[in-house]
Amino acid sequence: MRGLAEFIMRGRWQALAVAVLGAGSLLFGWLSAAAVALVTLRKGVTDGSWLVLWALLPALLAGWISGDIGSIILLLGTYLLAVVLRVTVSLALAMLASVAVAVIGGSALMLISGEFLEQLVTIFSDVIGNIETNLASNGELITLDRPTASQVAGILAAGNAVTAVLSLLLARYWQALLYNPGGFRAEFHGLRLPVPATLVLGGVAVVFWLQAPGISGWAMVWAVPLMFAGFALLHAWAAARQRGNGTLTVCYAMWVFFDPMKGLLMGLVMADALLDFRRRWSAGSTEE
Repeated sequence: MRGLAEFIMRGRWQALAVAVLGAGSLLFGWLSAAAVALVTLRKGVTDGSWLVLWALLPALLAGWISGDIGSIILLLGTYLLAVVLRVTVSLALAMLASVAVAVIGGSALMLISGEFLEQLVTIFSDVIGNIETNLASNGELITLDRPTASQVAGILAAGNAVTAVLSLLLARYWQALLYNPGGFRAEFHGLRLPVPATLVLGGVAVVFWLQAPGISGWAMVWAVPLMFAGFALLHAWAAARQRGNGTLTVCYAMWVFFDPMKGLLMGLVMADALLDFRRRWSAGSTEE
């Protein structure tokens, strides 16, 4: 990864090559977005805007062919997050900006890619129908809810926001690796959202989740900053308690496979906003 970061920063045309080659790809769109973010963070908003405009060309072509504008949303969303981080030098504010990226991206999907969303709804409905048929053959008569276009748009919007944040974090890691070794670890471990924003995001996410299916899909949009703040808290705890990568791996596996872990982590983030666990851990380490 260091070699790729050095190649991107070697010059404008090297950065352009990486950004353009990955922009129209579902597999490497995140890499293109990370390259745009790295240039924006290091060289400024103007250089980043020049790069993202060129990278949008293959993304626009891919969107026109497939009807999926996800690559466009990812590029613009990551660039926006990089601009926020560059201007404010606040990772917390960049995380909060991911909500705007998700809301705008999801709205654009519903306005521009309606046919694509309906295709996804049909695919998901067919899969659910097959599951119901298999259950019926085993004597279980269960009717499962079908997703709506709005619900799918919300899920895709949250997914794009998560990918944009990951691309931003990768760019920030590259920047620290090249110019400020160790800086990314300290910055990420210290990530803590403002108290009002944390409480509002948590409350809105719960309210959306309890609503009708067409709205509940948007709950994840509001939970994206809380999720990354939770991961940062988890890493800070592991560092303070001198836990190895094995502990973090187990925690991430539990988060992926057990839904209660997601709620627990979000609750811990909200509690941390009020109690500042890191300060307590630091004080405990000092006393030892």
